[in-house]
Amino acid sequence: MPQYFARVRWLSAFVCILAAPAPAQQSTTPAPPSLVVLIVVDQMRPDYFDRFASQLTGGLGRLYHNGAVFTSAWQDHAITETAPGHSVMLSGRFPRGTGIITNTLGVPDPKAPLVGGGGPGASPARFRGSSLIDWMQAKDPRSRALSVSRKDRGAILPMGRARESVYWYAADGRFTTSTYYADTVARWVRDFNDRHAPASYAGKQWTLLLPDSAYTEPDTSSWENFGQDAAFPHRFPSDPAQAARLFTEYPAMDSLTAQLALAGVSAMRLGAGPQTDLLSISFSTTDAVGHRYGPDSRELHDQIVRLDRYIGAFIDSLYKLRDSSRIAFAFTSDDGVAPIPEVRAAREHVEARRVEIGPVFDKLDAQLHAAHLDGVRLSFEEGIFAVDRRQLARMRVNADSLVDAVASALRQTDGVLRVDAVKALPRDTLHDAIARRWYHMLPADLQADFVVTLKPYAYYGATSIATHGTPHDYDAQVPLIFYGPAFKPGRYSQRALVADIAPTLAAVIGVKPSERLDGVVRSEAINASRE
Repeated sequence: MPQYFARVRWLSAFVCILAAPAPAQQSTTPAPPSLVVLIVVDQMRPDYFDRFASQLTGGLGRLYHNGAVFTSAWQDHAITETAPGHSVMLSGRFPRGTGIITNTLGVPDPKAPLVGGGGPGASPARFRGSSLIDWMQAKDPRSRALSVSRKDRGAILPMGRARESVYWYAADGRFTTSTYYADTVARWVRDFNDRHAPASYAGKQWTLLLPDSAYTEPDTSSWENFGQDAAFPHRFPSDPAQAARLFTEYPAMDSLTAQLALAGVSAMRLGAGPQTDLLSISFSTTDAVGHRYGPDSRELHDQIVRLDRYIGAFIDSLYKLRDSSRIAFAFTSDDGVAPIPEVRAAREHVEARRVEIGPVFDKLDAQLHAAHLDGVRLSFEEGIFAVDRRQLARMRVNADSLVDAVASALRQTDGVLRVDAVKALPRDTLHDAIARRWYHMLPADLQADFVVTLKPYAYYGATSIATHGTPHDYDAQVPLIFYGPAFKPGRYSQRALVADIAPTLAAVIGVKPSERLDGVVRSEAINASRE
């Protein structure tokens, strides 16, 4: 009997060993990012990286030298402005899909006034479809987002229609939001505003960051800043309220925006939970300086090297708050910019081309008046021409004849490259970049008759600042960089789009878009273990 019981105990032990689970193997798949960060520099041309390479020792230099850099990256739509560009970044769709086609038809919304006033109302009411934060919350409702910018459209549109924490700068020197998002400003934002940092700059000066010898650009030009205050130093207004209102025109605005983002990360505990959170930060001063002084100015040069330091301090501070191994960055811009025609003409010994279309519409107005048709409604904005066809039908006016006459007159105007009927845009979008970008621009239900494209580097005659907004490459090419452990550093020569950012980040954090996208996953830049 004792031998029998011994055998039973031995068999029982053997069975237990067979039934026991195998020792857990340590997973080689890294944890998904706890924080996704989109960094946008408004009006950042990619050539600035090479142009100022030796002086970029901070964040821009870090991203450019250590990130996954796509050297042929594009905003692939025609009206290269802030609102359309920001609508693409985290939606993965062209403006044709987001419905955001111009700045004026972007976020202005009188039904969503600013909390506490200080500017026009704004919301994403015109935005169509979803964005990255929607996909994240579909997977994990705990995911949260913060978006900050000097501009309302720079803060609002990366979030799509999501009612997240979205803040931008008001004319009275505060960061605020609109009633679309909340009835009150969060306490941490109020505490930040209570520092009154912009007003404290009253009477101070914007001086060069580096020694004068580090700048090769001339410091004076009659075409800069409307012909006034064109040389360093640039003084802030002596009145604190005025200094706060004009703070947006100075590099320190970007530093303040970065500080607000960091305060929000701490207060909201973004990236500290088990879920993945999202931070979008859009720096707008490069756009302000670029418009006022132009891309060839000493002011633009100093702005870029200052921004490099600000972004470096931002990344370093973020790494002190959160685990750097669990942060994924994307870096891009909404548009490029063309040189001021007269500055380019002097440098390259070419014609300074300014296009005068006023005579075409003056003649049209005179013809309509002579025909007793003064009330005809038509519009021409950002190259898009449209007439009210129902009104013309009631007035017994042949709309096609009127449209054809205007289009013909514009085609004959010096400086106009092409006029394309919207319904007849060339289908060869592979070889015709201009047609492709206009096609990507216009929603199918938009009432538009034709679109006008000026010749390269031409400005409309009334434009008094450096500008962008065309389908030409110098306005459409932008930086595109992914940075962090999830990505493989290097140079990638493949053609890439800003629309690729959202699907690529979605792949890295393991979420699925809820609709068809125009962008694709840049899998060549993702570490294999993260896909």
